[in-house]
Amino acid sequence: MKNYAIILASGSGTRCQNSLPKQFLKIGDKTILEHTLDIFETNSNIDGIVLVIPAQYRQIAIELMQNYKKIIKIIDGGKTRKESSYIGINSIKEDNCNVLIHDCARPLLTQEVLNDCIEALNNYDAIVTAVPSSDTVIEVENGEVKNIPDRAKLMRVQTPQCFKLSLIKKAHELSKDDNNFTDDCGLVLKSKLAKVHIIKGDINNIKITYPQDIKFAELLKSN
Repeated sequence: MKNYAIILASGSGTRCQNSLPKQFLKIGDKTILEHTLDIFETNSNIDGIVLVIPAQYRQIAIELMQNYKKIIKIIDGGKTRKESSYIGINSIKEDNCNVLIHDCARPLLTQEVLNDCIEALNNYDAIVTAVPSSDTVIEVENGEVKNIPDRAKLMRVQTPQCFKLSLIKKAHELSKDDNNFTDDCGLVLKSKLAKVHIIKGDINNIKITYPQDIKFAELLKSN
């Protein structure tokens, strides 16, 4: 069964405080987008890559993509992450395959975690990568603490999130009018289509969000 990576790179990245979206900012001598694509391009288990980008930056992306042989499509993203994910999965027409949906802003994903995800797809229909929460998390309401969940039962979600393509397509169709979701596993759970298996992530698989995250990523890349 083929494995396709969908790289979501259509965000605006306003919190990185730069005129360019964060996926086009550099860590060392490469953009965040290139670092992320390198992970999937060099993995022998990945058969193709779908890149979802902002329409207005399409030409910049195309110029960066000259040396990537596994990119099968470069498509324009939507207004939200959910919409961009929907566009990405529906660009693949062969339902009998696996898809690994990954945030472009996570350029430090390891090959080990990626391979663990692909191997797990032999036994599970839906997979999420996650790490234990090292901080206590509070639930708030009207500026006050409403609840403090048991930290032992909490994990921090990462990407990739991985699925049988037919399953995640169905999940999106069932919730296409509901925009209260920030990831794809939530759609699967809402419709009770499958259990979501957890793959141990990596604490260094950070999401580049703020300017200081780029400096941290540069430090990790140099080691």
